[in-house]
Amino acid sequence: MDFDYDLFVIGAGSGGIRLSWMVAISGAKVAVAEQSRVGGTCVIRGCVPKKLLVYASRYGEDLVDAAGYGWQVETRGCSWATLIERKNREIDRLNAAYVGMLETAGVTLCPGRAVIADPHTVVIAHDGRRITARHIVVATGAWPALPSIPGIEHAITSNEALEMRELPRRIAVVGGGYIAVEFAGIFNGLGSQVDLLYRGEQILRGFDDDVRQMLADEMAKKGIAIRNRTSVLALDKATDGTLHTTLDSGGCGDYDAVLFATGRAPNSGGLGLEGAGVALDAKGAVVVDAFSRTSVESIHAIGDVTSRVPLTPVAVSEGAALAATLFGGRPTPADHNNVPSAVFSQPEVGTVGMTEAEARAAFGELDLYKTSFRPMRHTLSGRDERSFMKLVVERASQRVVGAHMVGRDAAEIIQGIAIAVKMGASKAQFDMTVGVHPTSAEEFVTMREPWAPPASPACPVSGDPGLQKS
Repeated sequence: MDFDYDLFVIGAGSGGIRLSWMVAISGAKVAVAEQSRVGGTCVIRGCVPKKLLVYASRYGEDLVDAAGYGWQVETRGCSWATLIERKNREIDRLNAAYVGMLETAGVTLCPGRAVIADPHTVVIAHDGRRITARHIVVATGAWPALPSIPGIEHAITSNEALEMRELPRRIAVVGGGYIAVEFAGIFNGLGSQVDLLYRGEQILRGFDDDVRQMLADEMAKKGIAIRNRTSVLALDKATDGTLHTTLDSGGCGDYDAVLFATGRAPNSGGLGLEGAGVALDAKGAVVVDAFSRTSVESIHAIGDVTSRVPLTPVAVSEGAALAATLFGGRPTPADHNNVPSAVFSQPEVGTVGMTEAEARAAFGELDLYKTSFRPMRHTLSGRDERSFMKLVVERASQRVVGAHMVGRDAAEIIQGIAIAVKMGASKAQFDMTVGVHPTSAEEFVTMREPWAPPASPACPVSGDPGLQKS
């Protein structure tokens, strides 16, 4: 059977771009449909613009801290309008760069929404054009989900938060996941009064418990009011634009904006998937096997539209693995083991491998190593901010199965640690590694004595006391 294309990808986000580019440069005929801008969530309305705002929100503290080092700095606050304009300019540049990269590789861009008509055919919705392909890949990502409560139409999501015309003086961030704590830090750092409302017991569900508590404590020091076990029941908008929140605790609050970061749903609706025989799970995620194949042999799916690890680098990795499987002659399963991740909260979180709870369930006996200290950076600035690091070690094999950090540059540091964890390094091999001094990162290789529950609530420093930062 002759096809118009060897590969047709629905969605030009990070995973779809990597897949289509790799297949196209191998000589296959590739087309990509995108109803928005090329780059997807990460580049257009996620990781990249959010990280730029995180950088901006840190400068306020940095300028204050500079006084401790002798700098005389006059601050007048941040111009939100200037920040958003320059952020948008960078997103425009990246969008154009990705378009250019795909076109140079020979990928055909099909603007518009593509709907699957059968296992080898898609229809471009706005003009009815039918396109056939040997392989179809769904890479449409996920979208912010909102609860069905009265007045929810007055709320914003992370999408709109990146495009607000004015910085809110008071904002409620609803949720306790990484998006919620990141935006709480952004708005707090830029000068907003921030309340973080979360229905659970503690923020960052799924992360190591020590990490969760440490971050909550540090965020509170910065003035963010974290209200756990709290749900918003309704929103009302006053004539002056103020949003009134009704809470399940019987309390309430008035804000200039209410940001819901309560989860994301797979962007699988309206694609014709079920009509084509593609199985979806209860949450609407496309069900795939280890090789990203759906229940229909010619249709695959990668990225956040599946129910796997919802991270941009994972989507990119899945795209590369699928390219090798379909067009490289090397069947390659997606690897989701020991994936490092970061939360660009303030301070940052970096983590790889198992949490303490996960490791106990898997192995039983563990050795734990913990350290908490004030970074050298703040010995002169005087800021009351602490860093925290933790190694989770399987006792029988002495293999490091988890590494966790809360502190400045945690994301940068955990990337290197992730290589060791991925390779199955032992605690002895960590100990044999010479630390770079003076750095925070060296604490990962200087923790010598296993941690034991202290008599007091304070977390003891278990590293080499001669190398501690304070």
